[in-house]
Amino acid sequence: MLTVELALAGLGVGAIAALAAVGMITSYRATGVFNLSFGALAMIVAYLVWQQVRVWGWPLWAAVLLDVGVVAPALGLVLERFVFRGLHREGAGPARMLVASLGVFVLLVGVATLTWGTQARLDPPSIVPTGSVALPGDTSVARGTLVELGVVIAVAALVAGVTRYTRFGVRLRAVVDRRALAELAGVPADRVAAAGWAFGSMLAGLTGVLLAPHLRLDPYGLTLLVLETIGVAVVARLASLPVAILAALAIGVGQSELSRLELDSWGLIQALQANLFVVVMLVALLVLPRMIEVGGPDATRAATRIGTGHGESAPAGWWVPFVAVAAAPLALGAEHLRIAQQVPALAIVFVSLVMLTGYAGQISLGQAGFAGLGALFAGQLMSRHVPGLVALFLAALLVVPVGLLTGWPAIRRRGLTLALTTFAVAAVVSRFVFAQPRFTSDAVLDHPWPFEDERAFYAMELACLGLVLLVIRRLHVSRLGRMLVAVRDHERGAAAAGVDVSSAKVFVFAIGAGVAALGGALLGMGGRAFDAAAFDPVLGLVWFAAVVVFGVDSAAGAVLAAGLVVALDAATTAGMSTIVIGALAVLLSRMPGGVPATALRLAAGRPAAPAEPIPVRLTPLGRTLRARVRP
Repeated sequence: MLTVELALAGLGVGAIAALAAVGMITSYRATGVFNLSFGALAMIVAYLVWQQVRVWGWPLWAAVLLDVGVVAPALGLVLERFVFRGLHREGAGPARMLVASLGVFVLLVGVATLTWGTQARLDPPSIVPTGSVALPGDTSVARGTLVELGVVIAVAALVAGVTRYTRFGVRLRAVVDRRALAELAGVPADRVAAAGWAFGSMLAGLTGVLLAPHLRLDPYGLTLLVLETIGVAVVARLASLPVAILAALAIGVGQSELSRLELDSWGLIQALQANLFVVVMLVALLVLPRMIEVGGPDATRAATRIGTGHGESAPAGWWVPFVAVAAAPLALGAEHLRIAQQVPALAIVFVSLVMLTGYAGQISLGQAGFAGLGALFAGQLMSRHVPGLVALFLAALLVVPVGLLTGWPAIRRRGLTLALTTFAVAAVVSRFVFAQPRFTSDAVLDHPWPFEDERAFYAMELACLGLVLLVIRRLHVSRLGRMLVAVRDHERGAAAAGVDVSSAKVFVFAIGAGVAALGGALLGMGGRAFDAAAFDPVLGLVWFAAVVVFGVDSAAGAVLAAGLVVALDAATTAGMSTIVIGALAVLLSRMPGGVPATALRLAAGRPAAPAEPIPVRLTPLGRTLRARVRP
């Protein structure tokens, strides 16, 4: 096949990526939320069209007009009213917004799974014409590719025209950037935000209808494809639609041209071809200037204020039930004890997130990558006859430099940019290390000596968890802990007070990576094998949501979250914990501080403390309006 033909074939892939990226950027600029559930919304609408056309026999265009023009905007209105409006009014930062959107993602995927099952549908209806158009030089391009490119360009032009040259566009930008100030100027913020969510969801529905015929329609395929195209939005710095279109086409062509290269024995070329969008995302995040985030400086300041318990304290002796519950599995049989062994290991990984995000305010979506590296390094060391206990702690130390490298970009990044950077690191590690048999096939994991017995190994896990909790406790009350909290609350103020902000960020990332690696190594040893699926980067998103839901600044909440995740999946069906975490994440705006803090307030009969308002710097017009409104 000629290079020109490969390039034309790559345009089809690029058009798909461009459509998803334009929709994500437009949704972000219209709502102020980087919506991880964008792909799930697209998947739901695609399933609805399939159901109506293939099962109920509706006309195709009637189903498309109803689902894209009515159902999808209605879903957006529901999300704005019941999920995100409260978070916006609280001034919630990107962390809580990401968790809420992740909760929506999980719920929608769960609904699709329960309704249509996991079996792939091979016949999604297509609204684009079939066939090809002949080009000079005995080449041709698919008509569907041309139509999709036309749709992408038309959507980009429409969005640019509305946002730049209409009164509604000015109001929309004002609400997204400075909601409180826009309300002072008389802008109906709720109605404008609802319109933005409706339009963003309509674009998600259109994306799903156009993308579904290119894939096997199942609850995960389309949603994960959209997640992979985040790299295109990053290249465009979440702002420029023309750059996003050109970048997507270039990556699609590049991915197609890579197929001309000869296969290598390491399999890296094949991995690069299959995961080029993920690689581009990481490189763009590390090389390009900071993304153009919405919300102004106040949103950047709020990025680390994820929500705490507002001073809620547990009753005296609260730790006694923890110890009793933790020791209870020692009385179980071997099969149930093997399931219980996951709890301390997963709790250690969750505690690393408390250290990073709860204490230092650094949003990390890549802890699954660190945990997987800990398991892999431990397996490689044990395969070389290194004693198990030595391999366990040496693996954690070996991951610390990886945390240092990951923490280095955090010096000049925070909020959404940092979150996407850590997710990209986890995705690259998963695709280029965990998915390559050359790195994983000879890993040997087992219970270390002298803890070969199931009960002895569980007791060792509890000892490791207790040690980590003790370290976290000492860190929290130490001078270093107070420095980290100062960086979380106000980075510039901490720097003005003499705190070395850069060193604090890199240090906490390094220690957090080591702690996560320790938990990952214990997970691998408990399962007696390295399982790449156990450290999937998408699973890391669920872990982050679980920690935030149970109190991001609470080590005890992290242990509770680990116990809930393991217990639900063991007692019901695999994945049920994800649905429950998603439902709780959707309710996050009504649970300040997470589930434990909310439970303590309800037990004490106290209402939720009001969220700290974001300060608004009034312009002269704003001061005049306030003077007229106030009696």
